[in-house]
Amino acid sequence: MSSSHLAARVASCDLATTTIQAPAKLNLSLAVLGKRDDGLHEIESLMVPVTLHDTLHVRATEGPAITLQVGFAGRLAEGAAQALNRDVPVDATNLVVRAAQALAREAGVQKGLAIELIKEIPSGAGLGGGSSDAAAVLMAASQVWGLNWPRERLAAIGAEIGSDIPWFFAGGPAIARGRGERVEPVSGIPPLSVAIVCPAVGLSTASVYARCVPDGSRRGLAPQLVAALNQGLSAAALSLLYNALEQPAREICPEVTQLLADLSAAGAVRPMMTGSGSACFALVPSRSEAEQIAARLEALEVRHTKLWPGVFVVGFGGN
Repeated sequence: MSSSHLAARVASCDLATTTIQAPAKLNLSLAVLGKRDDGLHEIESLMVPVTLHDTLHVRATEGPAITLQVGFAGRLAEGAAQALNRDVPVDATNLVVRAAQALAREAGVQKGLAIELIKEIPSGAGLGGGSSDAAAVLMAASQVWGLNWPRERLAAIGAEIGSDIPWFFAGGPAIARGRGERVEPVSGIPPLSVAIVCPAVGLSTASVYARCVPDGSRRGLAPQLVAALNQGLSAAALSLLYNALEQPAREICPEVTQLLADLSAAGAVRPMMTGSGSACFALVPSRSEAEQIAARLEALEVRHTKLWPGVFVVGFGGN
């Protein structure tokens, strides 16, 4: 089973039950080009899925209720990393519940769902966990309700709920445009390794965007980065890594500035923040290099308390 392809994430399935994985994502480039008439921002972003994922167990029920239970596993269930277990709602404010409700309305489904969400992706980190979970539940609900809708139709429902959700149906690396709903899959990006580090504090996407100054001159950056990465992780590719939200996030959250400095000191050549933060990452050619950077970050303490509670070594692959 591929770990970077939502459509291939079903681990087990019978007529009424499915287990599905929802991958985290990294923004290798994120340009904010302007403010739209609907109040949202126009973006252009190259995103890649990584092997860090949440898991959803989804079961069809006879009644119309959609219920959600949340647990934590992996690093989020360990010691210091439990500081990253930020509040994950179980009501209709959670994108997972909203997505399932939207699909039920659109399809005229009378059955319900019992959803168990096991989180391994930190919330409020810019890793797309909530959007990925929503995309995964759309896929799972379509299966257990017997709809078997194509991913394009499910992505259109997701677009009404959250701008990042359609991207998770792309099946691999892809460029998101518009407010995120226009998705163009890309190919040729080589497998790379990543050290991802999360501060204890999360960030609000709306707060970070509110401080961002759009720059239309950055249009076209994502395709340039794809072309550069097709040739490997060169200096040219590293120079094209970009996140317009990084500076606004630094203004709100000093921990982002400190974390980027610590990543550089640990050997990262071009560390950067993903999405609206607060997670930052180092992109490297080999897993051993990612592990070395991660070990140096994990060793940092303040008064015997881990400075960076969430450190993950992950991979991503081309399609």
